[in-house]
Amino acid sequence: MLTKQKGQPERVIIIGAGVVGAATALALQKSGHKVTLIDRNAPCSGASFGNAGAIVNGSCAPTAMPGIVYDAMVMLSQKAPALAIRPAYYHKILPWLIRFIWQSRASAVANNSRHLFALSNLAVQSWRQLTDNTELSKLLSQQGWLKVFQSSQSFDASLNSRQLLDRQCTKYQVLDRGDIQALEPNLAPIFNHGIFQQDSLHITNPDQLVKGMVDLMVKRGGHYKKFAVDNIAHQQQTVQLSGSQGVLTADKVVIASGAWSKSLANQLGDDIPLDTERGYHMMLANSTEALLQRPVVNVDNSFVLSPMEMGLRMTSQIEFGGLYLPPDYTRVRSLLPQVKRMLPKADLKEQSVWMGFRPSLPDSLPVLGYSSATNRVIYAFGHQHLGMTLGAVTAFIIDDLLSNNAPRVALEPYRAKRFGLF
Repeated sequence: MLTKQKGQPERVIIIGAGVVGAATALALQKSGHKVTLIDRNAPCSGASFGNAGAIVNGSCAPTAMPGIVYDAMVMLSQKAPALAIRPAYYHKILPWLIRFIWQSRASAVANNSRHLFALSNLAVQSWRQLTDNTELSKLLSQQGWLKVFQSSQSFDASLNSRQLLDRQCTKYQVLDRGDIQALEPNLAPIFNHGIFQQDSLHITNPDQLVKGMVDLMVKRGGHYKKFAVDNIAHQQQTVQLSGSQGVLTADKVVIASGAWSKSLANQLGDDIPLDTERGYHMMLANSTEALLQRPVVNVDNSFVLSPMEMGLRMTSQIEFGGLYLPPDYTRVRSLLPQVKRMLPKADLKEQSVWMGFRPSLPDSLPVLGYSSATNRVIYAFGHQHLGMTLGAVTAFIIDDLLSNNAPRVALEPYRAKRFGLF
């Protein structure tokens, strides 16, 4: 069988027009591949639309940490919990939760942290590389990532996360009340502790960034097509995608469809424990955008306030409810008094609310690399809370594989078959 030589262009279809898919399309096109990006909906219709716009360089704290079971029980018992499990979804999420708890062991946390850092440590430089000399670079500002704590108890509870940052040599500063006020003078003086990662980037309009990447890819000769993939089949020389709109054929296919990737991977023999953490946001009045300089995490109340071009965005909540149950906006709306307490000048008029699906795995690591069935299909999904952070570095890793270069990060920890019983 003839194989492609290094540098020889491929006909590549990327499934999924969120941040990972759009970035991958742009990176592959730069390397000379003939790219078609497809999605069942318009670009940036999923989780990439509604996030806090943070690119957190050196992020290395997995979601499953020691003590997570106790923390989860506390959150679930609250009146308006930051964590919620929809009753109709309990039986479906239980196997995922068992795997998740298993990943909170100290040894697993250390491994997952190291592998997460290997990707996130390349986040900022990868975004700069992808967007330099384009209009997209104007959407990235180096304002940093700020977490604020009202109580010493909540700050002390972050010790494990800070120790992981120290272990991976991630740069950060510990702030006192005066430092916080100097950075964000419009915050109420109720926050006594802070953690600031200065080298992180802020995306001022995630929707515009993703759509801008798609537009640039099309302008450079690539293609975008609205197409829902129902079935995927690989042959000796090609991969075939079929759906109600017909059949598409490519030399290689990249599955980057976020929470919808699981069923396609199943068809290729990979049973991946991918589920969704449903996240919510509310857009507040445009007049509030100028009150903050950067995304600010209110750790005690589990929400983020992020200034966007279109206003101030509040993001919050982890809700397990799958892909099909209707949204419940009660929790995000209940946080408005806490927003006012945090940012007294905020105009709390609701502009819009939204719910999206974070594609998450129990170990907080994405699935990257070839499918088990064929090297003509490559996986790039499961980025949980770090889709924007890891979008560009993922794109370059996929480009490494398709261009027959050594991946810039060893991919063994992110392989599809890494999960056994747990």
